[in-house]
Amino acid sequence: MSVLVFAESTEGKFKKVAFEVTSYGKKVAEQMATNLVVLTINASNTSELHQYGAEKVLHVNNDKLTVFNAKVYANVIKQAAEKENANLIIIDSSANGLYLAPIVAVNTQAGLASNVIAAPSSTSPFTVKRKAFSNKAFQNTIITSENKVVGLAKNSFGVKENEVSGSLEEFSPTISDDLFGIKSTSIDKTIGKVTIADADIVVSAGRGLKNGENWGMVEELAEVLGAATACSKPVADLGWRPHEEHVGQTGKQVASNLYIAIGISGAIQHLAGINASKVKVVINTDPEAPFFKAADYGIVGDAFEVVPKLVENLKAFKAQNE
Repeated sequence: MSVLVFAESTEGKFKKVAFEVTSYGKKVAEQMATNLVVLTINASNTSELHQYGAEKVLHVNNDKLTVFNAKVYANVIKQAAEKENANLIIIDSSANGLYLAPIVAVNTQAGLASNVIAAPSSTSPFTVKRKAFSNKAFQNTIITSENKVVGLAKNSFGVKENEVSGSLEEFSPTISDDLFGIKSTSIDKTIGKVTIADADIVVSAGRGLKNGENWGMVEELAEVLGAATACSKPVADLGWRPHEEHVGQTGKQVASNLYIAIGISGAIQHLAGINASKVKVVINTDPEAPFFKAADYGIVGDAFEVVPKLVENLKAFKAQNE
């Protein structure tokens, strides 16, 4: 038996989450006294995975898999698990991973634990800690089935270097055209900016900015911090910002190291989507805004005065440390 990790890549490049899920897989493999196998699809630099504990890398190179298709990718993962005799499959919690994990679990007749935040506290029975109730509580989950799928929550385990002398094997799974039920005709990609999915820091704003024309200072703060920009649902609904930036329970889930909320009151749906962020900062004129109860740090003040000063001081700090 082995542990199989799926390491996601985009345009051939691994994202941080691929190294985190590999690090986690190495830890679990050590606990189970078995080996770690990492599956990649159309990745260009697979040797990077050895730095985080990948003893064996299975690489699939196939033009049919250039665009993510959950049903097809799940079938490839199933074939890899059968080939490597893996009864534990670990997948990240990116947008693709959240879509993928349940399908993999069904295909392999496995028990699924999603939103997992730590290595197993026990491997017999297999017990993992996960976040539940919109990240408001923790739950210890026991998977009793022979096959198991674990969905690792972003930024929960961390990236841990554990370099090994690993091997690379080209893998050619059977890919049936019948699996391609949905086909992408075109894809619009954000270029030249940090995306919410990849960001360690997210700067978000709400209706407190009054209109979309005032977003310049939010973008400037994000640029200084190397952060992604986001917004509340009402802002996206009003057309001030694109819906791809909407974060919250009905938008994108955020698990950044730092989340800065500007002019966002903190409706329960918004807080449910960002609760997994490690440090939350709020800037709001209303000291009774619900966000202050959830935040680690808060500034009661006018965003039009606070944010420009914050940008100015951050630029000065960076200049002194360059």
